[in-house]
Amino acid sequence: MSTENKLLHKNTRPTSMRILVYDFLNEQPAAVSLSEIESGFHNADRTTIYRTLKTFEEKGIVHSIQENHTTRYMLCHDGCNEATHKDWHLHFYCRICKQTTCREDFKIPQQEAAAFRIDEIRLFAKGICEQCMEEQGE
Repeated sequence: MSTENKLLHKNTRPTSMRILVYDFLNEQPAAVSLSEIESGFHNADRTTIYRTLKTFEEKGIVHSIQENHTTRYMLCHDGCNEATHKDWHLHFYCRICKQTTCREDFKIPQQEAAAFRIDEIRLFAKGICEQCMEEQGE
């Protein structure tokens, strides 16, 4: 499916900047900050990129990760949308390569029969990723 169709599927008008930001995020192996996104574009307006990210977050296209006073962004799975935008997994920061990744293999159990409703959980861990562990021989 093209980027334009993916945005339309998420009820988001596919402007040129939105397509560019989506494609940039789609190429990233880890979560990226606004500054990192901005550096990937020549002559791009920081405010426009920020507004694009906020729209994407509202529409369930990206999720944000708060890390050391910086917000990082990563694309959501295709199953997310503005009504079912849930982020029920671990965000992992590697102290060596300094990348933040979503760890889908570490799920947070959901209690369907609870007398309360959880709208958001932010689970963040720091350590050393598999690749850096291999490189260090651990």
